[in-house]
Amino acid sequence: MTAPPDSSHGRPAASVPLVPRPRFAAILPGSARLAAGTAVVAPDVPGVAPVVRRLADRLGAALGGAVAVHHPRHDRRWAARRPGRPVDVQLVLDSGRRAAEPPDDPSTPVDESFSITVDDHGVVLSAATPAGLRHASTTLLTLVERPESRGRPRPVDLPAMRVEDGPVFAWRGLMLDVARHFLDVPTVLAVLEVMADLKLNRLHLHLSDDQGWRVQLASRPRLTEASGSTAVNGDPGGFYTAADLRRIVHAAADLGIVVVPEIDTPGHVNAATHAYGELVPGGVPTDAYTGIDVGFSRLHADLPGTAPFVGDVLGEVAGLVDGPWVHVGGDEALTLEREEYVRLVRLALDAVADAGRAAVAWQEVARADPPPGTVLQLWDEREGAEEVVEAARRGARVLLSPASRTYLDLKYDADFPLGLEWAGHLPLRQAYEWNPLDALDLPDGSLLGVEACLWTETVRSRDDLAALLLPRLAAVAEVAWSPASSRDWAGFRTRLAAFAPRWTAAGLAWTRTPDVAW
Repeated sequence: MTAPPDSSHGRPAASVPLVPRPRFAAILPGSARLAAGTAVVAPDVPGVAPVVRRLADRLGAALGGAVAVHHPRHDRRWAARRPGRPVDVQLVLDSGRRAAEPPDDPSTPVDESFSITVDDHGVVLSAATPAGLRHASTTLLTLVERPESRGRPRPVDLPAMRVEDGPVFAWRGLMLDVARHFLDVPTVLAVLEVMADLKLNRLHLHLSDDQGWRVQLASRPRLTEASGSTAVNGDPGGFYTAADLRRIVHAAADLGIVVVPEIDTPGHVNAATHAYGELVPGGVPTDAYTGIDVGFSRLHADLPGTAPFVGDVLGEVAGLVDGPWVHVGGDEALTLEREEYVRLVRLALDAVADAGRAAVAWQEVARADPPPGTVLQLWDEREGAEEVVEAARRGARVLLSPASRTYLDLKYDADFPLGLEWAGHLPLRQAYEWNPLDALDLPDGSLLGVEACLWTETVRSRDDLAALLLPRLAAVAEVAWSPASSRDWAGFRTRLAAFAPRWTAAGLAWTRTPDVAW
């Protein structure tokens, strides 16, 4: 990222309602009017088109008229302000910035930094990559849109300003458990929009567990035939067809979000053993399970059906997504001895590698000596952190999801009607006030990022989901994006109160916590 301008030339915009908080923002003399007649000017290059469509559509809705899109042959300032006319918004791919990641190395982060300049001539969004332009456009939309005025479009006068921003961590994610209670495609698409506005870039879908199997596979059709309709408490189930999952993947990609599918092995497999008796000694399928206990189900390394099942399922799931990662689970296999656990984990890791993908796994997989590049997701702060650190020293990458900070299925407090309490409670401030860099003594460069998790034992509707997710997802998003040295609780509360009306406008039943003046 280029160095921010000297703040002596403007006043710092600490109160600008941006979430996550930018590295630098300053209000400068002057202004720019966006209104009907504003155009978006952008290069016609791969990767930028979805950014331009989203920006033009939402600007048009906010300003009250269709926003034209122009593709000049060369990057340049499109036009000075014409008397009595609104200014334009120009997107610039700046070749002077750092180049993007090599396409064959998922461990190398994309340059997501960007700058925004607003002055009398117009608005310029500049970045080295489409990812940076996407974040710049999201920031501009946050400044322009007035969700409380939805349906009453009007011109917007922006103060002149300079914003310089970029994330601390490359992986800024959300895990959605769709196995215990199913979340349909429209609900997932709505969550993707929330994630994009918060500059999150990974959606981890927990597609299988004891209670249900949520993706239809040609290689193993009984997984959804037998286990697609079950859920916790006997509630309705559901599953994604291959076309459904592809729809989610494509919508996520347009928002700069990579979908990471999880098939949990070698524990949390009762939905699989209920569908296929070949995975159980004796060959008799297990009964359906609709409770919330964990740790009782398992695969068996010596059964002849196990290896083909793991290979077929993980290989087919890998082919349904475009991203470089597949999550193999690995947690809470409590009835497996270590030697058999390691054999089964390596079977899954090999299947992912054979499919040309990189593996993500819960922290317990550290004990299986995973190959360098494996992403280990730390969730349980009670034990196992030392094994994760040792694996990182051997080349593993680490993703932080400590339950006491990121498990959004925990109750806000003892009186909250939804959620669990196994790891205590998670008020908004606790989700915000922590520094991932202080969590573990990891080798330099091994900490990949932060991911919030929402397990769905108590989530029976979209309203339940929104109540647990928001506003705490915004807190985790800022932890993942903004340097700890620039974050402060008082400022976050102020900015969040201004940011939250967009959730109301989207019809989301989010929680108005008592610690913010909503």
